[in-house]
Amino acid sequence: MSLSFSSLINEWCQMRQFQRLNSVNRNIVFYAEDESSYSHFESIIDSLLKVYAGPICYLTSIPCDKIFKLKNERIHAFCIGKGIVRTILFKILKAGIMIMTMPDLEVYNIKRSIYSVHYLYVNHSMVSMHMIYRKGAFDHFDTLFCVGPHHMSEIREMEKVYGLPEKILFKHGYGKLDSLIRNQEERQKLSSRNARKKVLIAPSWGPHGLLETCGEKLVEILLGAGYLVTVRPHPQTKRNTPDVLNSLQARFSDEPNFSYEENIASAESFYESDIMISDWSGAALEYSFGLGGPVLFIDVPRKVNNSEYEKIPHEPIEVFIRPELGAVLPLDQLHNAPEFIEELCSNQSERLEKTRRASKQWVFNVGCSGEKGAAYITQLISEMESV
Repeated sequence: MSLSFSSLINEWCQMRQFQRLNSVNRNIVFYAEDESSYSHFESIIDSLLKVYAGPICYLTSIPCDKIFKLKNERIHAFCIGKGIVRTILFKILKAGIMIMTMPDLEVYNIKRSIYSVHYLYVNHSMVSMHMIYRKGAFDHFDTLFCVGPHHMSEIREMEKVYGLPEKILFKHGYGKLDSLIRNQEERQKLSSRNARKKVLIAPSWGPHGLLETCGEKLVEILLGAGYLVTVRPHPQTKRNTPDVLNSLQARFSDEPNFSYEENIASAESFYESDIMISDWSGAALEYSFGLGGPVLFIDVPRKVNNSEYEKIPHEPIEVFIRPELGAVLPLDQLHNAPEFIEELCSNQSERLEKTRRASKQWVFNVGCSGEKGAAYITQLISEMESV
C-alpha cells in the first residue's frame, strides 16, 4: 500500500471518528491548517478547559500537531490532512462553532458547511486585514476575533464599501503576544549568551519579499560585519520559492555564524536575538510589542494581495507603525545595515517606552486574550443551546 493511499485511508477513518461523536461533543471545533495554528489557539484552549465543562474537538492537517502531545481526555483530536477528506468534511460539517485561523473561507476549496455552523476567525497576525489578505478573505465568517481597533475599523469599512452584512467583531487581542510577554525573561537569559549581537531575519513572503529580493546580499553584509545571523523564513517561502532558500543554505551553511530556522512555531530565536530584520511581516509587530526588541525594516515593495486595498481609507498598521518600532532602510542602502543595527541597539530605553505605548494603543486585552476569547466562546455556545 502506497504511503499516500495509506494516509488517505487514515484521514478518512479520522473523519468518520469525528462524525460519530454526538452533537454535544462537537459544540466547539478548532481547525489547524499548519504547524503555527496551535500557537494562536493555545491560550484560548487552555482557558476553555478551565471555564467550559464540555469536550473540545480539534481537526488538524498536521500529523505532528502539538495537540497530540497534550493527552487531555477532554480534547478529541483528528488529523484530516489537506486533501479531499478535508474538503468533504468541511462541506458536510456538523458543529456548533468552527474556529479557524485560515482566511479565504468560501474562496477556494474550503467551504462553509451545508448545515448551520457558526464560523469564527482567530487572527494569525497583527497586521491589517485589507492589504496583505485577498479581497473577500473574511466575508464569510460570522465572528472575527480582532487583535486591535485597526481590525475593527477596517472590517466595518469593508462592509460599508462592498455592501456586506455586519459581522460580530469581538475585542480579542493576540495570544502569541501574550505568550511572548509571559516568557520575556527568556530573552534576557538567551540574548546574553554571546557577546556578539545576534540578528534575526524574519521576513514575510512573496515575489518582492526580503529573502526573494536581497536575502543573500543582506546575509553576506551582516556576516561580514561580525554578527551572528539567523534566517527564519516564512513557510510560504519554502512552498512557493524553495530555490531561494536552497541557494541561501548552500552558500552559507558552512559559515559558523549562520543558522537557519524552519520551525516558526518556536519562539526561541525571538528570545535569543538582539534585533530583528524584516519587511512587511507581522512577526515584526510580535517581536517589538512582545519583547521590546528593535526592528530594522528593509524597504522592499509593499506586500499587496488585494489590489483594491486603497478603497479602504485606513493606512495599514504595518505601514504606519514602522518608525515607532525601529527604522526603515532603503533597499539600495543595504551596505548601511550594520550602522543602523548599532544605532537601534544602543537606544533601548526610548524605544521600549514607544513600544509599550504602541502595544497598549493597538492591541486589545494584552496579557489576557485567551481568557476573553474563551469567555466569548462559552457564552456563544450557551446562547446557541438556548435557542
